[in-house]
Amino acid sequence: MDGVPRVPEQRRPGSARDAAAALRFGVLGPVRAWRGEEQLATGSPQQRALLAALLLREGRTATAAELIDALWGEEPPSQALAALRTYASRLRKILDAGVLVSESGGYAVRGLPEGALDLGVAQELAAEAEKARGAGDLCRAREVLARALALWDGEVLAGVPGPYAEAQRVRLEEWRLQLLESRLDMDLEQGCHAEAVSELTALTAEHPLRERLRELLMLALYRSGRQAEALAVYADTRRLLADELGVDPRPGLKELQQRILQADPALAEPSAPAAEPAAVPVRPAQLPATVPDFTGRASFVSELGEVLASAEGRVMAVSALAGIGGVGKTTLAVHVAHQARSAFPDGQLYVDLQGAGPRAAEPETVLGSFLRALGTADSAIPDSLEERAALYRSVLDGRRVLVLLDNARDAAQVRPLLPGTEGCAALVTSRVRMVDLAGAHLVDLDVMSPDEALSLFTKIVGEERVASEREAALDVVAACGFLPLAIRIAASRLAARRTWTVSVLAGKLADERRRLDELQAGDLAVKATFELGYGAMDPAQARAFRLLGLADGPDISLAAAAAVLDLPVDETEDLLEALVDTSLLESAAPGRYRYHDLVRLYARACAERDEQPPRERDGALSRLLDFYLATTAQVYAIEHPGDRLTDDLEPTRYPGLSFDEGTAALDWLYTEAGQLLACVRQAAGTERLRRAVDLLWAAKDLTESGANSHQYEMTARATCEATRAAGHERAEGRARTVLSDVLLVSGRIQPAEQEARVAMELAGSAQDATAVSWVANNRGLICLHESRFADGKVFFDQALEGLRAAGNRPFEATVLGNLSRAHLGMGNIAKAVEMARHGLAVHTEIGRTVRLANGHFALGVALTRAGRYAEALSQFSDALGIFNDHRQRLWEGVTHFRIAEVHAADRRPAQAAQHAEQALALGCIGGDRMQGNVLTLLGRSLSALGQADRARACWREALSLYEQNGAGEANAVRALLTSTAAA
Repeated sequence: MDGVPRVPEQRRPGSARDAAAALRFGVLGPVRAWRGEEQLATGSPQQRALLAALLLREGRTATAAELIDALWGEEPPSQALAALRTYASRLRKILDAGVLVSESGGYAVRGLPEGALDLGVAQELAAEAEKARGAGDLCRAREVLARALALWDGEVLAGVPGPYAEAQRVRLEEWRLQLLESRLDMDLEQGCHAEAVSELTALTAEHPLRERLRELLMLALYRSGRQAEALAVYADTRRLLADELGVDPRPGLKELQQRILQADPALAEPSAPAAEPAAVPVRPAQLPATVPDFTGRASFVSELGEVLASAEGRVMAVSALAGIGGVGKTTLAVHVAHQARSAFPDGQLYVDLQGAGPRAAEPETVLGSFLRALGTADSAIPDSLEERAALYRSVLDGRRVLVLLDNARDAAQVRPLLPGTEGCAALVTSRVRMVDLAGAHLVDLDVMSPDEALSLFTKIVGEERVASEREAALDVVAACGFLPLAIRIAASRLAARRTWTVSVLAGKLADERRRLDELQAGDLAVKATFELGYGAMDPAQARAFRLLGLADGPDISLAAAAAVLDLPVDETEDLLEALVDTSLLESAAPGRYRYHDLVRLYARACAERDEQPPRERDGALSRLLDFYLATTAQVYAIEHPGDRLTDDLEPTRYPGLSFDEGTAALDWLYTEAGQLLACVRQAAGTERLRRAVDLLWAAKDLTESGANSHQYEMTARATCEATRAAGHERAEGRARTVLSDVLLVSGRIQPAEQEARVAMELAGSAQDATAVSWVANNRGLICLHESRFADGKVFFDQALEGLRAAGNRPFEATVLGNLSRAHLGMGNIAKAVEMARHGLAVHTEIGRTVRLANGHFALGVALTRAGRYAEALSQFSDALGIFNDHRQRLWEGVTHFRIAEVHAADRRPAQAAQHAEQALALGCIGGDRMQGNVLTLLGRSLSALGQADRARACWREALSLYEQNGAGEANAVRALLTSTAAA
């Protein structure tokens, strides 16, 4: 759609007058009037109809005959004129003097100020959006148009009778839909494809014959990588139009279907013409030089080469390489980029995003550099990130350019830098796996295989020297951990020493305490630089340098560092800033510090050498663990007030942080997640192990939120192994309880059951009542997943018995909600509702906590089964707000799924489909299995809406997920596919 639609037959409001300055009117919903913030009584429906008719004429006079016709049509009452005068008289008393005037036997509303009528404001905003869009400022146009659409408040002229009001309702609703289509069109131009799918799904269900909405939905699905569903939308539309109207889709819709079938690369381009670059395009060639002895990685080179080669026929080819520092991400990316240069004749861009450093490169700065490299004049480069990104995509439109984004911090830093057009491609390297970079081809780069490592070593050292000492060479590369950087350093040292044999080097590297000393060669011999800096430190600085290096984790906060050093925060900050000045410590962000990997290894070597007695090192790590455990317990207590778990954790000697409110507590937990989990792993095999397990338990909200789930699971597995090896029965029971939690959240029911069984045996043997209650609840939940409802009730009753004995009312209330679901499964619906209400009452008494959301959720599930859909929706709505406040994204997703179930049961398939789409976008508790449930429900809803082909596409995807996980639901989905195929 070109431009922003204008409302038909409307003019701008008249000039302002002081007498009416405080009056405001609304017609884009119920007819209302305000004086300042006070809402005025506008009278009966007919009186409101008169006011609306006058407001919509925007100062023009309406004769009495016109108004009678507007209010009553062809059959006015006998006293219509008298009634009209009565309504006008009453309105005069409500409004300011001189606003409603009599003129030429009729009436008019005059002298309203600018912005007094919501329709006038909407017109002004629509005109402003049209102007911004014409100037190429889509971000501004979208924002302004969204403000215009927000002025609608339900049905236009709601409750107002008469033929005039009905005609205006139709006219203004059509204009609203045109504005909405225009905004959605701009959403797609800006790349918001996935976000638009949910809204468009709901709109097409509400307006099934509106082909423009169908066209936008097809394009959004296609650009979201859902080609099968996009084609299914066309098939559903064609069938609907034939059945309802006896016509075919309009040519534009047919053309879009053909372009999707042909994977037309132009579909990825904005529909509006892109602005011309401010300068003549140039051909940048910014790739760093490749290494002459590049070795191995053949599968990765082939895989990445194929992805880049496909750029010409794709919306955009993006490959993201992830791996630890020194694993060779940059070397591989540069090598692949050089090999692919011929496929990108319009140039190659390169930037080091410094994501592993203290100050990562800002996307705005990088875009400015890229635009200059592409020939854009400085005067033509806008200021904001959004404008630079838009211009960057426009400049690249029609060109074939490769972009290498090296050392990225995260997906948010990368997204504005992606070309976004057919023919271009991006290679990204980062230490983090960019699972949230939509559409990216993810490559996890591990250390080299032994053969590749040996090959690299041989290329640098020489075949002759290695051939006779192959075993020793294998020992060398193994001592280097198969890490390319370490292998290159070791090989370079050997190549420069003709009198050394490979065995000599292997012997030197066999000593772990001296390994860092040996891994230095040429300009990579950095230890001497470290020694100079360390030697210049005063004693307090040197101690801080040594002890901080002991802690695992990506970085460390100031408060945690103070715990390690056992010093006040102010004194600690002075020491750390002094270390930053020596370049031996980096300031990752205000109040956060990190070591370079090799510097950390050096610091640890110094600690082993200089920190005496050894208990000083153990004491530092013990204080750090105490700090994390005490602070995490504080967060848990704030998030779960009244829960007795914190009373049963291992005691700590060093204090943690205190928080005044929940937001700050959650900020701390999610910021420190990586460091906290690293501290748990580091404690494995030490006397700190039991405290570490309790720290993991207290931080369980990390996994239910979807944050750090994989890292949390790996840590839980490590603690299980460590506690088993140490023979700590109580700690192992808790560790396995935590692991069963993680597995439950991800939908892996059988492994969760295995861990829970072992956990219950261990906890019972250790007489750990807290863990017994917890794992009993887990086993009950597992029974619910397996439809063993009677068994689930037994476990929930066991959990309740223990929790009541401990006085743990919040957790008791949660288990009551779970027990409610067991009763539902056994058909005891009234009992289930009673149980859920009891649990919710306890949660409500405690306050607005995350568990209150669980209480609303449980009652919503029970009320749904009871057929009390309005009450169920109210409960789920309350749950959603609380889950959102507490950052429980996966719980938000599963709540949207439950809302979709309610709408589906109440025969509202359009609303069901919309919420199912939101559940897919957020993710759900239950992993792939729950995603399959959401897709199945979405398919049923789409089928009810007549979108059979798209429904089948959803069911096929659900079936694939069920089959991968061995889920029993697969049979039901096969039946759906079979029955619809037969139909």
